[in-house]
Amino acid sequence: MARSQADVIVVGAGNAAFCAALAAQEQGASVLMLEAAPEEEAGGNSRFTAGSVRVVYNGVDDIKRLVPDLTEQEIATTDFGTYTREQFFDDMARVTQNRADPDLVELLVTRSFDTFCWMRDKGVRFIPIYGRQAFKIEGKFKFWGGLTVEAVGGGPGLIQMLTDAATKRGIEIRYRTRALSLLYDGVRVSGVRIRHDDVESELPSKSVVLASGGFESNSEWRTRYLGPGWDLAKVRGTRFNTGDGIRMALDIGASPCGNWSGCHAVQWEMNAPEFGDLAVGDQFQKHSYPFAILVNATGKRFVDEGADFRNYTYAKYGRVVLEQPGQFAWQIFDQKVKHLQRDEYKIRQITKVAANTIEEFAQKLEGVNAEQFLKSIAEYNKAVRRDIPFNPNIKDGRRTEGLAINKSNWANTIDQPPFEGYAVTCGLTFTFGGVRITTEGEVLNTDYHPIRGLYAAGELVGGLFYFNYPGGSGLTSGAVFGRIAGASAARAGKN
Repeated sequence: MARSQADVIVVGAGNAAFCAALAAQEQGASVLMLEAAPEEEAGGNSRFTAGSVRVVYNGVDDIKRLVPDLTEQEIATTDFGTYTREQFFDDMARVTQNRADPDLVELLVTRSFDTFCWMRDKGVRFIPIYGRQAFKIEGKFKFWGGLTVEAVGGGPGLIQMLTDAATKRGIEIRYRTRALSLLYDGVRVSGVRIRHDDVESELPSKSVVLASGGFESNSEWRTRYLGPGWDLAKVRGTRFNTGDGIRMALDIGASPCGNWSGCHAVQWEMNAPEFGDLAVGDQFQKHSYPFAILVNATGKRFVDEGADFRNYTYAKYGRVVLEQPGQFAWQIFDQKVKHLQRDEYKIRQITKVAANTIEEFAQKLEGVNAEQFLKSIAEYNKAVRRDIPFNPNIKDGRRTEGLAINKSNWANTIDQPPFEGYAVTCGLTFTFGGVRITTEGEVLNTDYHPIRGLYAAGELVGGLFYFNYPGGSGLTSGAVFGRIAGASAARAGKN
């Protein structure tokens, strides 16, 4: 028997879902959130992130609005620089090869700062990313690459703060409650059919916001849309993102949109579990590769490790590793760059080898042709332009010349033992294909007309990311479009 539940039902309980719920509640709507996961695994992919957000800011005064507890000492010893609207637009255009929907990109960029200030007012706290996004030069931390702040406590902290903000405002969250289909009479969406404790029922509402992630944890859909071999990828995040929200929308005629064969995929610990481990979080990632070289089973390099800052290559290099023989590669470091390794290289759950001679090291790289590896190292060392100074803070132009695949920046000879190798495979973060929305967050049907009562935000929105994405813009997208969709859904319910 259907019973009255809420004005707005939000499907999902990650960053986008919470922003939608908070925005709808702010408009005076009663809100119910449905989370397929049990409470201990809740939070979607957001909980597995490092919590970094890409946001437009014009200097330290803007940073102080996001981080009001910034100390005078921190301000004095930090060059925060700026990250302008133009830079964000340029980054989105460049990494998506100008395919991203310009209207959605405009919202993403122009509302980023305002949205994070709004989240700050709701109780979400941010801090500068000193650990991963800044190097100290002449006594001053210098930020680079457009990523400057993160949620306190990373992804788990973000979800906890959002959960606290929602419950404090009377928003109900139902865990272990999977949305199965939308209640739709051909005119408007009027609720959701759910399964809770193996019992199915219907929950009516005035409008529904879908914010339940992509299809990255559905191996059948991965293979269908991303292509052969993608069933073999590890999943970085939650096991619950199986594309249900997308399927429910398509079932009632929603228009599919975006890069359905594309995804965000990174280099990931080779022996990590099938899905993300909340105890380890994003520490399985291995993101110091711009200062290393990558070799595959044949003992050869296969990618330009220094093509750009990590923020602009990490989300596409997982795919490149998946395409290698055996779906793995080794990241190779020597002691000259050891100090530049990020914290994730220090965890216990790691596949690592080390040796004091390059010959001994070659024998330890499991699955790699040792003879060819030694040749590759010799050729690489010979090709490094040692006359160009090395600088990890800029694209320094210290490159190789004459190789089949040259390294464009941060090229150092590999000759200072002990040598270290880290085995990586592909870790899939989220898929890029989804449903088509308006700038108000409404889901469009295949005639490009809004489906009344249906809104979407987060990973399941298509049209924003193609081929690649600028680091930190996933959480920004979830927050910006979650806020828009939630407010629109609440207003629609009043009509």
